[in-house]
Amino acid sequence: MNIDLDNLSRDELQALIKDAQKALKSVDARRMAEAKRAAEKAAKEFGFSLDEVIGSGAKGSKGAPKYANPADPSQTWTGRGRKPNWVIEALASGKTLDDLSL
Repeated sequence: MNIDLDNLSRDELQALIKDAQKALKSVDARRMAEAKRAAEKAAKEFGFSLDEVIGSGAKGSKGAPKYANPADPSQTWTGRGRKPNWVIEALASGKTLDDLSL
């Protein structure tokens, strides 16, 4: 398809853009539906529904906060994962994790 963009008016170009965006959304929706059908078929081959497969993954729990920033109690940390900057700074200033515990 060849469209001579140089000869289109501003309104025609904007209409073309709008139509192209609609077409892209339609293509994406069709491809998403195809992907879902393929995933459902693959799950069924193993004896599961797609919902069972998706729902059976390990769900990361953030856990309950164990530590709080004394300067700002709304800043908390569970003790898992990377230490927040406020924890690093408190430890560097001589505090211990026990000092920060809730």
